[in-house]
Amino acid sequence: QVQLVESGGGLVQPGGSLRLSCAASGITSSINVMGWYRQAPGKQRELVATSGRRGSTDYADSVKARFTISRDDAKNTVYLQMNSLKPDDTAVYYCNVELVWPPGRAYWGQGTQVTVSS
Repeated sequence: QVQLVESGGGLVQPGGSLRLSCAASGITSSINVMGWYRQAPGKQRELVATSGRRGSTDYADSVKARFTISRDDAKNTVYLQMNSLKPDDTAVYYCNVELVWPPGRAYWGQGTQVTVSS
């Protein structure tokens, strides 16, 4: 059974930093894309950042130059370093893992709350 366990969320002041982690277990296939999404109250879930297995990365315009995604394939773990946090970054953050096989098979974590407030 595949499980994605996120950690690292919490309350931080504007301008602060947090590092999210997401560890995947029970996966028997190689992982293609690992990513982070977020959903703020009353809004749709949106992409934050993705990391491809060949090293490519993609970021939402709103987080470029502030957030950094990285992955450790030996540990099936993806990280999101978040710097210069703003109140608009407040949301539940979800990790997503897409497998190489079967194509398109993807899994979601349970979400971790990030609150940016003074």
